[in-house]
Amino acid sequence: MEYRNSKRFDKKISRIGFGAWQLGNDQDFSGMSEKEGIELVKKAVDEGITFFDTAPNYAGGKSEKILGKALKGLDSDIFINTKTGHHRNGNIDFSIDSITQSIYRSIDALNRDKLDSVILHNPVQEVLKGETEHYSRLISLKQEGVIGGYGVSIDTPDELRWVLDSSDVDVIEIMFNIFHQSPKVWFDEVENREILLIVKIPFDSGWLTGKYDRNTKFEGIRARWTPEDIQLRAELVDEIKDIVGQDDLVPVALSFILSYKAVTTVIPGIRNNKQLQSNLDAMNYRLSDDMKKRLEDYYQSRLSDLQIPW
Repeated sequence: MEYRNSKRFDKKISRIGFGAWQLGNDQDFSGMSEKEGIELVKKAVDEGITFFDTAPNYAGGKSEKILGKALKGLDSDIFINTKTGHHRNGNIDFSIDSITQSIYRSIDALNRDKLDSVILHNPVQEVLKGETEHYSRLISLKQEGVIGGYGVSIDTPDELRWVLDSSDVDVIEIMFNIFHQSPKVWFDEVENREILLIVKIPFDSGWLTGKYDRNTKFEGIRARWTPEDIQLRAELVDEIKDIVGQDDLVPVALSFILSYKAVTTVIPGIRNNKQLQSNLDAMNYRLSDDMKKRLEDYYQSRLSDLQIPW
């Protein structure tokens, strides 16, 4: 495993992290028992993963609880990033009182004395631009020792620009992958400001693993795609496979993201040992500079104007 030492946090961050949306999630996947979830998290720790990303609404609160049980007593070695704004009952509430209560509930669920970091979970534009009291409240909680750092989870380069202009955040989580490369326009500034940058959705919800095609049937949250979305993505996946010369896109997708110096860690979702090992094996793959340039050029010429819905 490779690690990054974040200057904003006194912890070693594994470059492959653990996206914990799947833990206990029986709505979008066949159910995982709590025992299986705990064993999977402990296996990840044994393999060197130190960074875990979760949220109160993941699996209706089960994700945080599973992590809390699996990682109990490992406070000094493990970094947990959780979120606020989307709550375990499914409600979205960014009121100051609500997010504060959410943070304290996450401390209890995760069995921590404090939270390593808390990020606002895709808030509205006014919050991102600092036109509300949200950043001030998170700064106060940081000063009080309730949280170690704060930030946001966002999706677009415009949102990234707003955040960089409005607050000295410690953490930014952003969607970035071979299909969605636009946020990299501000990566140099993120690196210069030594912000802990987390990349979410590295496989474009599974497409960039290479395992989906135009005949795949989707359930749960992935049922959001129209037949036209599926047809387009299937074509794009085939084109990526032709460019890189292989069908297994997992190592390519992760290596592409980690080739950007600004990226601290990437958090692919993990729901079984096979996926865990596949992500870990990707650390042995090195994307050549030439192939990275070809994927960047492909995005610019083929994808940048498509507005692909995630």
